[in-house]
Amino acid sequence: MENGGKGKPEWGQSMRNLPPPVWLKTFEAAARLGGFTAAADELGLTPAAVSQQVRALEARLGYRLFRRLPRGVELTELGQSYLPAVRRAFDELASATAGLFGVTGGRPLVLRAPPSFMALCLAPLVAQFRAAHPGIPVRLCSATWAETAPEGGIDVDIRYGDGRWPVEDARRLSAPGSVLVCPPGTEFGADPLAAVAPLLGRAVHIIGCESFWDGFAAAHGIDPAAVGRGVSTDSSLAALEMVAAGLGVALISPDLTAPFARAGRVTVAPGLTLNHAQAHYVLLPAQGAPRPEALLFRDWLLEAFTD
Repeated sequence: MENGGKGKPEWGQSMRNLPPPVWLKTFEAAARLGGFTAAADELGLTPAAVSQQVRALEARLGYRLFRRLPRGVELTELGQSYLPAVRRAFDELASATAGLFGVTGGRPLVLRAPPSFMALCLAPLVAQFRAAHPGIPVRLCSATWAETAPEGGIDVDIRYGDGRWPVEDARRLSAPGSVLVCPPGTEFGADPLAAVAPLLGRAVHIIGCESFWDGFAAAHGIDPAAVGRGVSTDSSLAALEMVAAGLGVALISPDLTAPFARAGRVTVAPGLTLNHAQAHYVLLPAQGAPRPEALLFRDWLLEAFTD
């Protein structure tokens, strides 16, 4: 809107134009939980109080944010557009507060990740996070398959997959796809595919990703029968150790391969990759508002992976 040619409003004036934060928090909870009753339970209010605050916010803005339905509510188009900005503002405030002032009560930040990712990527980063935020205790728990681990008490969840999980907030950490990992000292010459051909008969398969070898063979014009079927494991870390010991070759996520490659324990075949949608993602809980320290760690982890 025009402001009479007086330039941008002063900071104090712009703050006075904002709705009360408590109304915005109630709006965010009701939108996230899909109803006033659920929001009331989370916020310690009555459903009538939640409804009253939402109506006050709508009156202040001059627009409806929710459609009232016989059972529950749903966001209007304006409500859907407004929600990400409101959520982002609260997330940034919570993250900054945790980062500057730590946490109270001593409850650890609980992180869950696949064992290979935990050992190769997460553990070194947690050491750096603790050095930067010594006031936040951290607990790590692992699960070979995320769905089999206990759901209670997980603040930040790292999973390997295509990003399609029943949560609103899933951020990709690593590049999708796999690289061909070979024993140390493998010479590739001018034709890497010909160089690795003798090694394919000793291919290491990772359980849950068995189709990767078929895709790799199709992508590079290899006879599928040339790919060995003798050894499999449910751990990328174990597969890397077997390759490092000279057993054969494996298709591994680039982020897991990097520590072994940097140490010279394996070599990565140039140009022999497999494109697919699988990657590591960081997720926040599907239920309830995330803890401030969870937001802080999530954002810190995303930044670490972009460096």
